[in-house]
Amino acid sequence: MASTLPPTLGRLKAAGYRQRTVRDELRANLIRKLEVGETLFPGVHGYEDTVIPQLANAILARHDFILLGLRGQAKSRILRQLAGLLDSHMPIIAGSEVNDDPLAPISKFGRQMIAEHGDDTPLEWLERDQRYLEKLATPDVTIADMIGDLDPIKAARGGYLLSDELTIHYGILPRANRGIFAMNELPDLSPRIQVGLFNILEEGDVQIKGYPVRMKLDVVIAFTANPEDYTARGKIITPLKDRISAEIRTHYPKVLDTGVTITGQEAWVDRDCRPVAVPDFIHEVAERIAFLGRMEKRIDQRSGVSQRLPIAVIETVVSGAEQRAIRQKETAVIPRIGDIYAALPAITGKLELEYEGELHGAARIGRELVSAAAGATFDARAGGADLDSVVEYFEGGGVMQVSEDAAATACVQGFGQVPGLLAATELVGLAPAGSEDGLKAAACELVLEGLVANRRISRTRGGGYRAASP
Repeated sequence: MASTLPPTLGRLKAAGYRQRTVRDELRANLIRKLEVGETLFPGVHGYEDTVIPQLANAILARHDFILLGLRGQAKSRILRQLAGLLDSHMPIIAGSEVNDDPLAPISKFGRQMIAEHGDDTPLEWLERDQRYLEKLATPDVTIADMIGDLDPIKAARGGYLLSDELTIHYGILPRANRGIFAMNELPDLSPRIQVGLFNILEEGDVQIKGYPVRMKLDVVIAFTANPEDYTARGKIITPLKDRISAEIRTHYPKVLDTGVTITGQEAWVDRDCRPVAVPDFIHEVAERIAFLGRMEKRIDQRSGVSQRLPIAVIETVVSGAEQRAIRQKETAVIPRIGDIYAALPAITGKLELEYEGELHGAARIGRELVSAAAGATFDARAGGADLDSVVEYFEGGGVMQVSEDAAATACVQGFGQVPGLLAATELVGLAPAGSEDGLKAAACELVLEGLVANRRISRTRGGGYRAASP
């Protein structure tokens, strides 16, 4: 591909190159994708009827925009995929720091190159990913970082006067010219730096330090922010909000299946030690932990429960089962409910608690979420099963201790002593006849957790099961 791209300005003109803005480029490529029914943002799930249509509207309208949402809502992933709407390659004047268009350079360097070399001006071709620039807003970001500043070293090496435009050290915005610039966590940018964005958002130009030049930039700007920070007085100044044309709200998955799909896509499950088979109900329990957490009053919902929580849970659960398989010399890694309880460190670190939650503690809340998630999963899959014989076993004084390190075969033998337990897992389809012991053990634990959630039996802190407390 690179060998077929015109290497000089004259060859570029002969090839019929026509100048267009980034906004027109994004719009045209989006229209092409829409016409052929191509997926706009691969790997982004749950936004098909909400965020993506709104984002498409903003691009078609040639707007700058902001994505408002809590942590773990794929904001950064969406922004980085915007580069997929750019052309595969773009010509610039070779050596230009601001991606000068060969037909309309904006810098003194670019104009001098054209004046000196004419149609022999050498070109470089940028790939689409090189045209996406991103910055995290922090309080220490300066105008020099964003726009530019005097570079005395350039002046000394080139023998220029300090007032010469060639002594400018360009900031990230000019370097994003003819591309996309994304700024994460906009409210963390200090107010005086926010003021520096006014011109670029409204008039499309910047003025650098005291230089008597204005640079007309061609750049699409996208922001992300937490909704509460964005609307809080003092976090973002009103004139800047007014200049951002589109405000798009992201959200967590609205249905469980979407969350399971996202977690399954993102979690590192395939290990190089042994084959891994995660039962689908284990995925469901992990996802329900996040869904229930988003409704838990003891958890600060202004911070949210990130989609990273079920991803981390599944990865930790697989690691726990992997350890057990290695120690017990089992041929496959099959997680169980007990592994989810053992994954509490992947849960507690992601919960921001309210005052009442702090009193109870993250570990207690985490265990309660696991229990409730397992119970809800059991109810959804096997809520109408006849488990009276299982309950009667425990009411008659029977107990069951399930160790996290116990081999699947030993667990199945133990569960076999509980009348009707193994048969129930087959009957409701959790572990069909002929399933391997790892799946049977996991299914039996889910059934027992369902009985615990419905208060028909009780669970001890050590992972044992016994009759329900009076």
